[in-house]
Amino acid sequence: MQAFDLDRSWRLHPQVSIRPEPFGALLYHFGTRRLSFLKDRTLLAIVQRLRTEPSAGAACTSAGVGPADLARYQRALGALASSNMVIERQQP
Repeated sequence: MQAFDLDRSWRLHPQVSIRPEPFGALLYHFGTRRLSFLKDRTLLAIVQRLRTEPSAGAACTSAGVGPADLARYQRALGALASSNMVIERQQP
């Protein structure tokens, strides 16, 4: 799997719904019928910030992710991209 590019702009796929839960959240893709679990609230905060931040890296920083934890969240975002839960945001 190719490394997730934190310098690019990403967003939640338009067919994905988020349901916050005490452990994080459930993501359901209505197109593929896939269900993904976000196992912590920080990852949920990152995913929610993707639509407003200029890059995935900025979303991580905004959610309070420090350099020591960045690789872990980069891998998690990469898994979400591989399952088409998040997609690259097109620049205007």
